[in-house]
This record gives sequence, structure tokens and C-alpha cells, in this order.
Amino acid sequence: MQGPIEIAFHNMEPMEWAEQHIRTRIAELERIFDRMASCRVRVDKRAKPNGTSIPPVVHIEIGIPGRADIVVSHEPEYLQRKFQRPDLQKAINEAFRIAERQLVELKNQRHGRTKQPLHDTPNQRLGQVAELQPEQDFGFLATSEGTLLYFHRNSVLAGNFDSLSRGDDVYYVEGVGDTGPIATKVRVKASA
Repeated sequence: MQGPIEIAFHNMEPMEWAEQHIRTRIAELERIFDRMASCRVRVDKRAKPNGTSIPPVVHIEIGIPGRADIVVSHEPEYLQRKFQRPDLQKAINEAFRIAERQLVELKNQRHGRTKQPLHDTPNQRLGQVAELQPEQDFGFLATSEGTLLYFHRNSVLAGNFDSLSRGDDVYYVEGVGDTGPIATKVRVKASA
């Protein structure tokens, strides 16, 4: 981590076991996402107006370069609904579970993986490789309308450009290039 770890306790005495547990969970976050710039954790003990205590609130702020901080915080009522006897350890674990999920989603987005791997599915069309110019890194697809669409080696997302052959079925998304319509996001159709 580039910056320091900050852990603060509000309206309660710092607890060594809790601080150590938080540091362990932060180390787990770093294993999931090694580009964390900072991590601030605040544990806040609140009291009801009648003097009884409610579950602690664990607030986490994770600094990520190039984007807004990831912030995890939940109200005590959330813990009371989720756990029969919410305590500080459960509050810490729940906050870090949510933070882990958000970091995994961010990591997947940055690596081009989303919850829906083929999010262009409604725009996809089926075509066929009509011509290849491997030495010049491009080819043409025949569309269902009978037209030819240019595609570049870098447009092939699923499959290998060098292993394409004339007649191979592919899915593609039609886009607009410098000289007109082109095939983008080309994916080789899996054989049945």
C-alpha cells in the first residue's frame, strides 16, 4: 500500500484485538487488489437516547489511484437484521466482506471481465469469415445481408486471428470506422 493505514475508534476505547483483526483484514484486501493507495477504518460506537448501546459501525475508505474512494459503511440496523447478536467482530467482518466484494468487482472491470461477459449480446450478429489477409492483419466478414465488413486482428476478442479460416462462423458487433461500417468485437462461434 502506498499510504499509511489509519484506524480510529470513536466513543470507545481502542481494543488491541480489534485493531489487529482490522490490520489482518486490510492485508487480505491488499492481496485481492494490490493497487490500494490508502485505507482508513473508523469504528464508531453509538448509543440510543435511552443509554443502551447499539452495534458498532465500521466505516472503511479505500483510496484507489485514478478513481473515487471506495467507501463501505452500514447502519447498526443492518447488523441487527443480519445477526441475532451483532458485536464488534461481526461488524468488522461484515464491513470487510462488502469491501472485498467491491474490490473484486473493480478488479474484474479493470481486467475487462464484467458480470455479464457478453454484454454486447443484444447487438451481436452472426457472420462468416469471407477473406483473410494475415500478413496485413485484417480480413472481411460476410454478413447475413450479403455485405462484407472489414475487421482488424485487434477486433478478435474470443479466438485467435491466426487460426481463423475462410468459412468460420463468428459473432460481431457492427461499428463505424474511418471509411464506413466495420466489424468490431469479433468472437469465434464455439463449435457444438
